[in-house]
Amino acid sequence: MTRTLAAMALALPLLVSAQTEGQPIDRIVALVEEGVILQSELDQAIASIEQQVQARGENLPPRSVLEEQVLERLIMQRLQVQRAEQTGIRVSDADVDNALNRVAQQNNMPLSQLRQMLEADGLDFQEFRREIRNEIMTSRLRQRVVNSMDEITETEIDILLASDRFDGKEYLLSQIIIQVPESAAPQQLREAQSRVEEIYSRLDEGMSFSSAAISYSQGPDALEGGDVGWRNASALPRVFADAIEGSEPGKVTEPLRTPGGFVILKVRDVREGGEVMVEEFRARHLLVTPSELISPEEAREQANNLKRRIEQGEDFAELAREYSSDQSTANIGGLMDWFPSGAYGQAIQQALESLEPGEVSEPFQDQRGWHLVKLLDVRETDRTEEVQRSEAREMLREQKSQEELDRFMRQLRSEAFVEIRL
Repeated sequence: MTRTLAAMALALPLLVSAQTEGQPIDRIVALVEEGVILQSELDQAIASIEQQVQARGENLPPRSVLEEQVLERLIMQRLQVQRAEQTGIRVSDADVDNALNRVAQQNNMPLSQLRQMLEADGLDFQEFRREIRNEIMTSRLRQRVVNSMDEITETEIDILLASDRFDGKEYLLSQIIIQVPESAAPQQLREAQSRVEEIYSRLDEGMSFSSAAISYSQGPDALEGGDVGWRNASALPRVFADAIEGSEPGKVTEPLRTPGGFVILKVRDVREGGEVMVEEFRARHLLVTPSELISPEEAREQANNLKRRIEQGEDFAELAREYSSDQSTANIGGLMDWFPSGAYGQAIQQALESLEPGEVSEPFQDQRGWHLVKLLDVRETDRTEEVQRSEAREMLREQKSQEELDRFMRQLRSEAFVEIRL
């Protein structure tokens, strides 16, 4: 099974409910509101996790620890599906078909071959479809939560850019999370703090961070070794940014208190940001489009005729005003004022890159018709500020989205009826 299929198997454990004569009856390992999670589901999910952890060359925790971690993930998946159904989220057969086709394309195979591969690995294709439907539902639920947030304002962006936190430096992070309920009693806080301090002690004694995350973390990325990915310090909560500021790869922070509990971070790598220089072009453009009145051959001939007239000294801008069918530029003499590479498509960009300032291209064709372009000038422009504002907006949105999703997930879990029968 390819890496993509393995990832799908990790995210979408199968529900094996059918029993044949002579086989033991599945036992219930958890009640989740009105639904159940069966031992067969848990075993299938654990097998997928074991395969992925071993592929990464990491040590597996004891079976009992892995069972607890995987079962909690299954519980959260089930709760999200139930909430999605309750709030009217629906997924059509066409949506599922499209998702299956994307999985097949990612693995460079037709859908029929994907089905054969799944069934060869012992996975029921109809159950696989059902779990993909559930994954789409939970994704839409999370997107609905994110969409309910207030928009990022320009003032928030200005404040972030003006702060000493926005220096463009990015950190590749892993995390271990120990959760604490929002209204936790003092005893719960003490127990959580004791637990995270014990984990930190084990890390200090040489336990790998990834193994500790798989064994102990209560974060959504625990079974991936706590992998968070690349984050700009300015997109992190202040307590996190302060803890990793100036860190070199390999640093592990002491336990950090957060509204949701305690977090230990590991900096796996660091990279610097820098100024962003963009090559920009200034040009004129003329388009001849075939129509009911102009055949494709006549359009080509007209473009060639216009090129000859330009070579004979006629003004490109005047000809564009009279003959160009490009509605966005014709009335301004075909002017395409300063724009970055590729802004007008690959065909026009390739033509421009073959020219020196002042030169006019030969007629060339794409799906719209026949084109002529004249390169006026080329320049290097510093787009650092523009890019930084865009990055700052995305960082703020990502930070707020994660905070909102974390709050939603904690509330969903705390309000649900869950009975674990391991």
